[in-house]
Amino acid sequence: MDYKGTLNLPRTAFPMKANLPKLEPEMLDRWEAMDIYGRIRQAAARRPLWILHDGPPYANGHIHMGTALNKILKDVVVKSRSMLGGNAVYVPGWDCHGLPIEHQVDKELGLDTASVDVRQAMDPVEKIRRCREYAAKFIDIQREEFKRLGVFGDWKNPYTTMTPAYEAVIAREFGRFVGRGAVYKGLKPVHWCMHCKTALAQAEVEYEEQTTASVYVKFPVKTLPAGLAPKLGNRPLFAVVWTTTPWTLPANLAIAVHPSQRYEIVGVAGERYIVAQQRVEEFLSLFEPPARHDVVDDLPGAALEGVVCRHPWIDRDVPVLLADFVAMDTGTGLVHIAPGHGEEDYELGRKAGLRIYNPVDDDGRFVPEVEHFGGMTVWEANPRIIEHLARAGALVASVPLRHTYPHCWRCKNPTLFRATEQWFIALDKNGLRQKALHAIRHDVEWIPEWGEERIYNMVAHRPDWVL
Repeated sequence: MDYKGTLNLPRTAFPMKANLPKLEPEMLDRWEAMDIYGRIRQAAARRPLWILHDGPPYANGHIHMGTALNKILKDVVVKSRSMLGGNAVYVPGWDCHGLPIEHQVDKELGLDTASVDVRQAMDPVEKIRRCREYAAKFIDIQREEFKRLGVFGDWKNPYTTMTPAYEAVIAREFGRFVGRGAVYKGLKPVHWCMHCKTALAQAEVEYEEQTTASVYVKFPVKTLPAGLAPKLGNRPLFAVVWTTTPWTLPANLAIAVHPSQRYEIVGVAGERYIVAQQRVEEFLSLFEPPARHDVVDDLPGAALEGVVCRHPWIDRDVPVLLADFVAMDTGTGLVHIAPGHGEEDYELGRKAGLRIYNPVDDDGRFVPEVEHFGGMTVWEANPRIIEHLARAGALVASVPLRHTYPHCWRCKNPTLFRATEQWFIALDKNGLRQKALHAIRHDVEWIPEWGEERIYNMVAHRPDWVL
């Protein structure tokens, strides 16, 4: 017997298969025809305003998993705020400036593999025009891709960083900084590609493994901490630094020690060396056979402030400075400081009033004034500097080291860290830093709360803004 007719089975007009590739676009078209987003805005017009400030994606290609996840999460937040009774406005935007777009245009023009001279020969105005066209094309493409994800927003009126009105606001605000004397030109170390002859942002640097020679170098001490001279007698005393970039030694202007770490003065083979207490054992292993030694004294790093050394081969005084960034996991606990060739070196040098000295030109060659090595590339000079240290009796040891080193994303060659002229905004001019800190403390509700302290400390201690 067939009992089917006696059963009260559920009935539905919904199709048995979702067929989403077909139905989703139809649903999105229906929502757009109904102006769902506009009607939500109209219904919420008198509610408390809630705005999500969208950090925009680059208009340099199709969306990917990262951009999709970013936009979907923001869409969830905006829609939930609207459902909770807020007037949740979402205005999408695009970043149309920067090297990602320029790099894609270079690929289209075949310039990504061309020589520096060929790339630089292109008319800048024409390059800008092509970049604007490229960005506009991918704004349209990405807009449709985001809409396909079901993201609601004012897609007909986005903001873009290349809109003339937007650029005009930036120009006016920058003009206000200039008018107040807050903009200045100075030297700052940046990643530099000697092949492409251009500075690189951190995002444009790739790190590759390579083996280079690290060196332990003796700096003769000229002046001693008070009360230490009688313990040493007439025997020579040296501060020993370790570096993985011997080519930066001609630019050395200081030595850094950690103020709260202990340092020992170790006697080996008639000489005295200043080495961090935690690094003494490894330092002694550099001598063959492992050296017998005696500890003449130990003292905190802070006691070494004011000691003056002499450069290993240049007639130059080298002061000892205090720095919290000095690490104890490698080297000797004494760091060679070249303000023209390192970020931390630069900041420490500025605080100490040292000049930002960079003896390397755009081609990666030492300027003629650099004795012994003028005209050489830094890579040509590296082994010769080590040989020169050995001849001068300043080389304790040279040790091969496998480590990561920055390379140019475009040409894949190693980069240099060298000081070049940059434009800055002075954060302590006209109370700019204090205004920002006051806003962080009093004008912003931080969720989670620990974010406040993190941003506050970042702004409080950050150097002047590099433009």
